[in-house]
Parts: sequence; structure tokens; C-alpha cells
Amino acid sequence: MKSVLDKSSPNAVEPAVLKPLRLAVAALMPVFLILTSVRLMLTPAFIHLEYSMPGFPEDSYGFNLEDRLTWAPKALEYLLNDAGIDLLGDLRFEDGEAVFNERELRHMDDVKRLVRLALSVWTGAGILLIAGCTLLARFGGFAALLRALRGGAIASLVVMGVLVLTLAASFSFVFVGFHRIFFEGDSWLFY
Repeated sequence: MKSVLDKSSPNAVEPAVLKPLRLAVAALMPVFLILTSVRLMLTPAFIHLEYSMPGFPEDSYGFNLEDRLTWAPKALEYLLNDAGIDLLGDLRFEDGEAVFNERELRHMDDVKRLVRLALSVWTGAGILLIAGCTLLARFGGFAALLRALRGGAIASLVVMGVLVLTLAASFSFVFVGFHRIFFEGDSWLFY
């Protein structure tokens, strides 16, 4: 049986074709991995884990742990389904007061749009990454696939390192900049 790298093989692919494919796989890995972590944060398990962490700050406006674990999953449900903003707008406390005010509802609507975009990019990156890895393994062999995955791992570490350093150096600047880019007006500003 001939190797796929053997020029006489009908499956042989020129190295000039494999290089862009390796680079694409390496470039898609950080996108996919970062958005995978975002998707994992959009789970009930993450909500419970985060709120159960020792030292998690108390809510200065009165929500206790039980309140948080009651209302946060409802917000998560809204972000991940096709329901309109009424799903959150109709939520009421026992005294009949709305759980979300108008400003918070506008923000959640913006968040839902961003979450949908992020999950679409995540899905697309995952599909392209699987396709790229499959093509590399098929036409470039295991060594070409490993080289691409190593490049992707290095790129992922660099991107994540830059993100961590940037956030550590100036969280407020990044936080405000992110919200000004992705959200309309000042709906994201709360007490």
C-alpha cells in the first residue's frame, strides 16, 4: 500500500495545498477552544459551580444564593432558546414586582444576539476544524495533522496568554471596551 505522500499515489496532495490547510486548522483552534469555554459557561452546572465557590461575593442588592439559583437559570434558558424577551419580562417576584426592569431586558436582548453569534461562530469553527483535520489526516498523513494541531495549541496558548495579561493589566478598560463594541447604548450599565 502506497503512502498518501507518495507522488505516484492517486490521493497525493501537493505540499502547497497542505500548508494553507495546516494554517487554517491552527488558526481555528484558538477560536474553537475559547468559544468552547464560553459555551461551557452557558450551562446550569457552571451557574451552580460559580455561585457555590468559596468567597463568591454577596449581592449587595439582596439576592441570596437561593434567589440567584432561581433566577439565573431562567436567564440562561432565555439566552439559549428561541423565546422572545417576554420570557424574562413576564417573570415576577412573589410581591408581583418584575424581576427584570426595562434596561435589563434591553441588555438581555443584546446579550442573546451576541450569544447566538458566538455559538454560530463556535459551531462553524468546530465543523471547519473537524473537516480540516480530516483532510489533513487523509491527504497529508498523521505527521501533517500533528503539525497543525501543535501549531493550533501554540496559537491557543498565545491568544489565551495575551487575553489573561490584557485582562490582568486593565480589566475595566477591556470590560468597558467590549461592552461598547458589542452592546447598544448604555443598556449594559447597572447599579
